Amino acid sequence: MQKYKLNIHKNREVVKNIVKEVLNDSTKSNKDVERVLRKNPLSKGSIASKGAVINALDSISISKKDKQAFIEKFKMKKIRTASGVSPVTTLTKPFPCPGKCIFCPNDTRMPKSYLSDEPGAQRAESNLFDPYFQTHNRLAALKNIGHSISKIELIILGGTWSSYPKSYQVWFVKRCFDAMNNFYNSDQSLQKPKNIKSPISKTENIEGEHIKKTYNQVISTALNRQQEIKEKATFEELFRSQKANEKSKVKCIGLSIETRPDEISKKEVINIRKLGATKVQIGIQSLNDKILHLNKRGHGQKQTAKALKLLRKAGFKLHAHYMPNLYGSSPTKDVEDFKKVFSEKEFRVDEIKIYPCSLIQSAELMQYYKNGSWKPYTRDELLFVLCQVYKQVPQYCRVTRMVRDIPSTDIVDGNKLTNFRQIVEEELKKQKIKLNDIRSREIRHKKVKKEDLTLKILNYKTSVGEEYFLQFVTSKNQIAAFLRLSLPKTKSNFIKELEDCSVIREVHVYGEAVDVGKTKKGKAQHLGLGKALIKNSEEISKEKGFKKIAVISSIGTREYYKKFGYNLVDLYQVKSLG
Repeated sequence: MQKYKLNIHKNREVVKNIVKEVLNDSTKSNKDVERVLRKNPLSKGSIASKGAVINALDSISISKKDKQAFIEKFKMKKIRTASGVSPVTTLTKPFPCPGKCIFCPNDTRMPKSYLSDEPGAQRAESNLFDPYFQTHNRLAALKNIGHSISKIELIILGGTWSSYPKSYQVWFVKRCFDAMNNFYNSDQSLQKPKNIKSPISKTENIEGEHIKKTYNQVISTALNRQQEIKEKATFEELFRSQKANEKSKVKCIGLSIETRPDEISKKEVINIRKLGATKVQIGIQSLNDKILHLNKRGHGQKQTAKALKLLRKAGFKLHAHYMPNLYGSSPTKDVEDFKKVFSEKEFRVDEIKIYPCSLIQSAELMQYYKNGSWKPYTRDELLFVLCQVYKQVPQYCRVTRMVRDIPSTDIVDGNKLTNFRQIVEEELKKQKIKLNDIRSREIRHKKVKKEDLTLKILNYKTSVGEEYFLQFVTSKNQIAAFLRLSLPKTKSNFIKELEDCSVIREVHVYGEAVDVGKTKKGKAQHLGLGKALIKNSEEISKEKGFKKIAVISSIGTREYYKKFGYNLVDLYQVKSLG
């Protein structure tokens, strides 16, 4: 990308000095690296970007060992790939939403529930919501700041995925796969889409109590003007792109979409799987039917339970969104309601985002705020709720995010701190409470030896049957790898290839993302932990009487499972245990 280039002829000595100082043992933090950059300005007096310096390494004399060590110390935002994969988030275009939630913003430049000045939304809008350019440019950005991009988790966000036309869904996913497959064979400076029109050419603000047109009316009118845009693809075309990704240098090792419980059916579950998805983000928001009704959510607790059951039977990872501070709720009600998420077998999700309700000017909730029937929690009330719910999260679940990253300028009243999770964690630390969720225990960048790890197995009941959570942990219970194994109580399944099968729903090895085929001493990703977990899951399945075991593999992990005897049968990879 253009902004990462510098004149190496004029700045070769500058780059050499930066490399020399960064490799010095005293350079240990991001602040140290920034100090080195300021100390070594470019020929015109400006400060080099990290991406520009990394790109210039091939133009100076540096050993392979030193180059690797330099990038390791120089890398920006290591946390992004500390979970073993590199996330790439894309947004769908604005489109009519089946929901009528009173808390949802009405920014017509964005897919429903998103705001135009959120970081991810800004990237999507700059790429005119084209999935190819969003994916390509995000890969380029990650690569240019030193991250591995060989193993990608593709996250597709934007309103209710299931409400988009099926042809658009297929086209969108195919374009993402094409960008990954073509990345090293195309111009990596590609930045802006050409000959593509923005789906919404004119912004129409919709104020909460002065609604002249609904969000859906505005979007529908705009989309009718865009009939010339060809956003269609067939499954056959998608399958070809998926097949190419199996051996691509940039592999998709996870794909998630987001939707609503009332949009999930057997047919929809199969469609999502055909797209290559392995995880579904689902907005449950609350498990209190009265509160869901007051907020015009459009579904109840029973629909949430049914949706999660269908998705679990199909082997998907379940990623819930939960919202405290909804209209009609209270701190005490939120804490009691949240208990159901893990105490009742119908739910017990694998991951969760906890998003306290934020007051946005364009949301219908503004009317309730102005008449005094709803108000945001105070800082102390919010701290109480989040501390109480965080403590309830079990070892098998990961709290992905706590408090949504909404710019403070968009929030009318209430919490505007995006780092509230840190405040919660500090408070719990004062109370000497140890958190058990996966994210709190991830090993991340720490070096580890296999002999220092212990296999622990946690099992619990679900609406489908019995779940086994296998994890390799250190003596301090830090998690280096885990596997989710589902043992259905009935042998029948609406997905034919899963009949009479136990199902591996996820295998995840933590530690910094490492390129496929490469190793780093002490890194958890290359200790054979995944292989050991798979073997243990097969043994458990045999003991429980299962003749077959299946895995909901991502496109980019098919070759990995193939090595262990898992053969592709339509949408899943299956192995005989006979």
